[in-house]
Amino acid sequence: MNASRRPSHPGGRSTGPGRTRAARRPAPGTGRAEVKRVRYRPARKVSRRAAILALVLSALALAYAYPLRTYVEQRIEINRLEAEQSAQSEHIEELEAERVKWDDPEYVKAQIRSSLLLVPPGEDLVIVIDEDDPKHTGGADDETDEDRPWYDELADTFADADRVDPDETEEPAE
Repeated sequence: MNASRRPSHPGGRSTGPGRTRAARRPAPGTGRAEVKRVRYRPARKVSRRAAILALVLSALALAYAYPLRTYVEQRIEINRLEAEQSAQSEHIEELEAERVKWDDPEYVKAQIRSSLLLVPPGEDLVIVIDEDDPKHTGGADDETDEDRPWYDELADTFADADRVDPDETEEPAE
């Protein structure tokens, strides 16, 4: 047996961990020198509990990362769809307002006059072309005679002769 494990007191009490250092040391002057073996432990920077806690927290973070990513993507998709739906409802309201306009017979007549250039019998249609208007694309009048070959001019002459309305021609007065 080891000398440090023997009871130092006659009552059988041992020097255990609850005793002080003075109780474990031999009395001075006994001549018995006891060598203590101490194991060297390097100081830990992180305790075991802190390491386990960090490991558990990182596992939880990894476990929640994918569902959180999915949640964020779904919220973005929901916001996009809500914006699209509101734009569509605004477009529907505009179309409903236009449909109500088309129920008015005066609006229909105005659209026929402006779009199709149709007028009721007895009215004259007058179209004013503004030369300064950028919408003016020009027509047959914009071309000069020098740019066209002679046979195109001849064909236009025959076409113009065919367009003459007999009601518009004046009969010679007798």
